[in-house]
Formats: sequence, C-alpha cells, structure tokens
Amino acid sequence: MPSAQTARKKRANGVESRQRILDATVDIAGERGYEGTSIAAVSTKCGLPASSIYWHFKDKDDLIAAVIERSFETWLAAVELPDEETGTPLERVTTMAANVAKSLVDEPDFLRLGLMLALERRPAEPRGRAVFLQVRGTASQRIADVIGSLFPALDDDAVRKLSVYAVAGADGLFVQREIAGDSIDLVAMFEMHARLVYDAAVRMAAEADA
Repeated sequence: MPSAQTARKKRANGVESRQRILDATVDIAGERGYEGTSIAAVSTKCGLPASSIYWHFKDKDDLIAAVIERSFETWLAAVELPDEETGTPLERVTTMAANVAKSLVDEPDFLRLGLMLALERRPAEPRGRAVFLQVRGTASQRIADVIGSLFPALDDDAVRKLSVYAVAGADGLFVQREIAGDSIDLVAMFEMHARLVYDAAVRMAAEADA
C-alpha cells in the first residue's frame, strides 16, 4: 500500500497540475476566445499531456467553467460590505467597490470569459455560460442585499433597479479597461460609480419616505 506521505504528494501534484491547466486555459482563452481554445492548445501551453487534462476535466467546456468558478470565488469574496466601525455608509460602500475593482484587476478571468460567453449565442449553450450566469446571479443578489441593508425604506423593485444599474455600470467600466488598458484606473472608476449608485439610492429612499 502507498504510504501516507506518497498519497499526500500525489494529491499535491494533482492540485498543482490542475492549477497549471487552469492558468494555461486563461492565457489561451484570453488570446483566442472560446472557439479558439482547445485541449491541444492548453496541453502545449501548460506542458502537460492531454490525458492529464482529461483526468481533471471532462472536456473544454468543463475546463472553461472551472476557470470562471475559480476566479469568481476571489471576486465574490470582495463583494462584502465592511463593518459599521470602519466608517460612514458611503465610505463602506466605496471601500467595497474598491475591493471589487482590485479583485477584477488581479483576477479578471471570471468577468472576461463570462461576458465573452454571455454575449455569444449558440444552439447548444456551453456549460461555462450557464455557470457564469448562475454565479453572476449570486453576485447580483449579494449587491442587492447590501443596498437593502443600507436603505430599508426601499422596496424590492427599487433595490432590484439599483442592483441592476450597479452591475451594468461595473460591466461597462471593466470592458472600458479591457479596451483602454492600464490608462483606466479601475479602482477610482469603481469608487466613483459606487458614489453615484449611493446618491441614487439616497434620493429614491427620500422619495419613498415622502
């Protein structure tokens, strides 16, 4: 029987191989898009045989979905409103927005690949697209919960409108940075966007109380 040390080494090697495959997929998909990404290209990029890739992932679509899920975990962790002790509600919102922007700069794969898949239409929907839409819904709900907690006077429809606007604006800023590159300060833009959403929420809450 293999020793416990050997088993741990195998698991560690398996985790390392999986990360190498995912990292290579990010590079290939970023250069070639979904259609241009192939198991053969990923194999060449990561230096592992195709059999190793198929051991971890069923097919290309499963691989793309795993990339989106890995990046999303990092992104979602940033969608967290800081504690009340850290500042005013507006300061807490702008801090959260800045953290989200930093996570997208560090781990853009979730949104880059997800938007690419979401905007394309195919007879058979790739699993990666379904995964993106599902996890995106989770993120949108997290933002709606934050808005609702800060502005309890707002009804569900108002909260939904604000969260849709917040997510759509974030998408646009991300796409602009993808186009223009580092000349766009994504953190500063997200902070500005957060203040605009907050101001809109303040006005809507005042109208609801009137």
